[in-house]
Amino acid sequence: MNRQSARATVAALLMVSSAAAMGDWTLDIETGALGFTRNDVQIPNDSQGDRFDLLDLTGKGPDPYLRLKLERDWGERHTVTGLYAPVRTSGTGTFDTDVNFAGETFIAGSAVRASYEFNTYRIGYRYTWRETDRWRLRIGGSLLIRDANIRLRQDDRSADDPDLGFVPLLAFEATRFLTPRWSAELDVEGLGAPQGRAIDASVSLNYQLKEDLSLRAGYRTLEGGADNSSVYTFAWLHYGLVGVRYGF
Repeated sequence: MNRQSARATVAALLMVSSAAAMGDWTLDIETGALGFTRNDVQIPNDSQGDRFDLLDLTGKGPDPYLRLKLERDWGERHTVTGLYAPVRTSGTGTFDTDVNFAGETFIAGSAVRASYEFNTYRIGYRYTWRETDRWRLRIGGSLLIRDANIRLRQDDRSADDPDLGFVPLLAFEATRFLTPRWSAELDVEGLGAPQGRAIDASVSLNYQLKEDLSLRAGYRTLEGGADNSSVYTFAWLHYGLVGVRYGF
């Protein structure tokens, strides 16, 4: 699947989910700064590739980010979601030893320009299985579509490894209502297998300005990667987040 067809698939899924849902819309805009504590790479994942720390080239951040989430309620218990969550960072550094990456050899001691992208699109569903004046608990899942790439450039040589794929995730959300205006929220999506894993979790404190507008601040972490015959890539990201939710 090429990138154009993947984006067309995402657009079609978004339209289908929107048409199928009935109820109110909520737009969630999240921004802030992200940083890395891990970004290990080996491509290919055999004797033809060398494992290295991409942070030696890109640095740990912080970098600005933006996530957009659109929700639509269907009755009292069902919610359909669509999320766009891009991650992009780049930088320049040097290797201590020669590194073989994606069919090219990058020489030690000479500047290497690196870029890292991990853009995801998600279509999700949440079911409200418990709601009281103190708690709201939701369960569900989502389909993650990743559009990722790692690119290295040194003098007249360059190499990259674009990756498009689909990953199913399970979801759990817990909201604790503290006062009529204040609430605390835990939101987790993730799934693991021997070939890799993906975990996206956040905790936030929310303040309801009015019925259709709320603000929030908190922490998010994104961790995961793949370990198969083609690639070894594992990254751990940390976000300081602020957000606004608007209902319409």
